[in-house]
Amino acid sequence: MLFKDQLDFVTQHIKKNKLRVFMTVLAATMGCAFLIVLASVGFGLQDSMRNEILSNENVTKIQVYGEAEFTDEQIKEIKKMEHVETVLEKISVNASAQSYFEDRDTSSSLYVTNMKDFEQVTGKLAEGTYPKNPTEIIVGYNFGQTLLNDADREVIEEKSKKAEAEGSYYDGKEEGYKESLIGKEIEVSLMPYEEGAKESPKMTYTIVGVMKKPSYDWMIDNAMYMSTEQQNALVSNSDIAEGDLFHSEVNIFADTMENVKPILEKLKEKGYSVYSVTEQLEQIDVVFLVMKIGLIFVGTIAVLIASIGIFNTMTMAVTERTREIGVLKAIGASPKLIQRLFLMESTFIGILGTVIAVAISYAISFTTNALLPVVLKAATGEDAFVSTDITFSLIPWQLVVIASAISIGVAMISGYRPARKATKIDVIQALRQEL
Repeated sequence: MLFKDQLDFVTQHIKKNKLRVFMTVLAATMGCAFLIVLASVGFGLQDSMRNEILSNENVTKIQVYGEAEFTDEQIKEIKKMEHVETVLEKISVNASAQSYFEDRDTSSSLYVTNMKDFEQVTGKLAEGTYPKNPTEIIVGYNFGQTLLNDADREVIEEKSKKAEAEGSYYDGKEEGYKESLIGKEIEVSLMPYEEGAKESPKMTYTIVGVMKKPSYDWMIDNAMYMSTEQQNALVSNSDIAEGDLFHSEVNIFADTMENVKPILEKLKEKGYSVYSVTEQLEQIDVVFLVMKIGLIFVGTIAVLIASIGIFNTMTMAVTERTREIGVLKAIGASPKLIQRLFLMESTFIGILGTVIAVAISYAISFTTNALLPVVLKAATGEDAFVSTDITFSLIPWQLVVIASAISIGVAMISGYRPARKATKIDVIQALRQEL
């Protein structure tokens, strides 16, 4: 029996029982679609969390921490390690930097670093260039916003009270210095954090660069960065001892993300306390892997329920077509051929249901990602759901392959028993059956 004739045999029965086959395909579609959509939630949340972490962290960065300060020999040793691109020592000043410009002032964090290494790590600035002279500095993206005068502070206070009465918060973005800071000279002094400490004398610096905008809108970056050549000047201008004034932080940058783990292992072997965001990502991936397996398992139950309908449909098909099966056997059809015909029918139902389910799942996923943030905003009154890039549902090709394999596999298994029953029908009794 030619393959074309086998297809004709299957399609004739499908056309003859359109309603029954349609309902069976519908059940298979619902089961497979439920599996894909349910599992897509796990994939979507994992993708959102990974993007959240990666958007705020450099994936090639390795943090080295500990109470002891790092010596020049240690830093040189780390720089010589294979696949280490840069070692950036960022020294934080243990005092608040008080900046004065015209009638405005602000308070910010102050960092001292090697500007060549800092440029290699940070890359392009939002505005300006990197310092070439010791008295040139870089400021954070929001530095101008935090440069306030008395009039600005009064306006911010009024707007904050009004926003608080309305149950919201005012961040002060409309106030501050709005012109370019490049080339502007500011006076900087150090105010120790200890209560009752005296502010140091003012020193003049020129702003030559502005950092890139922070990853999140709610982040306010008004930090100040200057060259390590200014360390001695800061010490001599402050009453704080050098050992108490500076705190060193060493960050290692690998050439690629793939080489982060080997570098981490080497550093740990040497006794360094290190951390990388890739370790956090590995932990998250394990947690979500378990979650996705659980969701796929729950979704598979829906597919198994749909398989009951396929089993019933194929059992009815065998019963209704007993005479046809007898005729096929009488003209020499083998049991394997008869079994294949009914398995083809159940497989067709599984494939058709899966194809429709995949299309429906993508439509549901797209609609969910588009409308759910709006619904949550309307329900909670929070703008975070709309402004934040959250993926509620994600359907990768791997999920489609897994779901399709489960759905089609279950459909074939459901049709196997009725197909085997068809091969055991007695020819004489089948031919005696009345039409």
